[in-house]
Amino acid sequence: TKNGSILVSAAAGSGKTAVLVERVMRLLTDASNPIMADKLLVVTYTNAAAAELRSRIEKRISEELLQNPHSSLLQKQKILKKSVKPRSTSKNT
Repeated sequence: TKNGSILVSAAAGSGKTAVLVERVMRLLTDASNPIMADKLLVVTYTNAAAAELRSRIEKRISEELLQNPHSSLLQKQKILKKSVKPRSTSKNT
């Protein structure tokens, strides 16, 4: 659901990151009610996983902008995504 939390738990290499990227992109690009990038909370187990997720989301936003270069929503999401500071509560890498 759009208004709820989800938990994605599966074995390594099963596509968890791809699922999260798709879910985040649907939320960011919803034509009728987009969620702004700085309002999302996505929690990962390691800093490396968080970095990979950030990288893939940024790549997808850039790809969408190539297809829709005049989309002010995508431009705003890209700016917000870059302005979000990653936070770590542990020393996992």
